[in-house]
Amino acid sequence: MPLSSALSLNVTANQTLATDLGGPIAFPLTKGYSVSLATGTAAGQADLLYQDTNTLTASATLDVDLAGVLTTPVGGGVVTFARIKALVVAAAALNTNNVVVGGAAATQFIGPFGAATHTIAVRPGEFKVLIACGAADAVGYPVVAGTSDFLRIANGAAGTSVTYDLIVIGCSA
Repeated sequence: MPLSSALSLNVTANQTLATDLGGPIAFPLTKGYSVSLATGTAAGQADLLYQDTNTLTASATLDVDLAGVLTTPVGGGVVTFARIKALVVAAAALNTNNVVVGGAAATQFIGPFGAATHTIAVRPGEFKVLIACGAADAVGYPVVAGTSDFLRIANGAAGTSVTYDLIVIGCSA
């Protein structure tokens, strides 16, 4: 199945400051970042998509195996990532606890984390674009079955469950 994907982040802000000799001065900021990925496995391309909305009970963890047990959102085929080009995690606004990403017990997907034990907390109502590789990036973040393929998603505390969205876009080769 062909896959086309687009990721974008737009930031708009306007700061207004009062002046001594006149009206306020506005300092606007508008900045956007985006990438479009066509079907394939080369630079500016991706051919695999995994998406899930999941709920973890209090203090629970889930190690998402990026190489071999995930299924496609349509058709149920197995998704085996060789490289990740985009990774998005969003925590539900009604969560009480953080969703913690990274730091699997074994065969960790290191990707953007820097080291096997590093994690990123996604607070309630927050989203993180952990990776969005540019169109010139042919490599992305490697995934190797049995070596670097587990992405841990964890409930950051006890007491209540957490719900999150996970979107992974990458390449089969």
